This record gives sequence, C-alpha cells and structure tokens, in this order.
Amino acid sequence: MIETPCVKICTLDARAAQCLGCGRSIDEIARWGGMSATERSRVMTELPGRMAAAKCASSSTADTAG
Repeated sequence: MIETPCVKICTLDARAAQCLGCGRSIDEIARWGGMSATERSRVMTELPGRMAAAKCASSSTADTAG
C-alpha cells in the first residue's frame, strides 16, 4: 500500500493551488500513484511547511479583511 498524506478533506485553494486538507498540489495529487517512493517522500517532507505557510497566509488575510 502506498502511503498518502490525504486526510479526506479534499478542498482546493485556488490562490495557493493546493489542497487545504493535505497541502499537495493538483499535479502531485494526480501523479501520486505513479510517483517513486523517493518523490512521495520528498513531497511529504515539504507538506508541514506548506500547511503552516497556508495557515499563516489565511490568518493574515482574515486579519486585514475587517
């Protein structure tokens, strides 16, 4: 079985071009099953940083919206 970061919250952020649930790009999601273990590992290593950046960006936007 292929390890996946999917958390079943499949919602795409058009601005960031990534999934709000797992942080992968549309291209990464589409290619996931065909990626090598090394490629998947590299993406999974990047995901926590992507998710933190997305959360920070959305907080900044919310702060300036009001």
